[in-house]
Amino acid sequence: MIEVAIWFAFACFGAAIMLCLWRIISAEGVGTRVLALDTMVINTIALLILYGLHLGTEVFFEAAMIIAMLGFVSTVAYARFMLRGNIIE
Repeated sequence: MIEVAIWFAFACFGAAIMLCLWRIISAEGVGTRVLALDTMVINTIALLILYGLHLGTEVFFEAAMIIAMLGFVSTVAYARFMLRGNIIE
């Protein structure tokens, strides 16, 4: 039963990534694109966790942590760039 749930979750998060990609392409403002990209990073992390559960290995959990840290830093840097015009003072 857990395999069916994992495959259903794969399909749901895959559809969510496709919707975020559509939102990045069709958004009018830059802020909306940044939010869609951040949501896409979160969905990618969820897919990595699900893939790790499916294979039964811990390597994908570490990869998800690295992607989470990079996603957070990139979102903060881009938000700072939008507000101030520069990243490093």
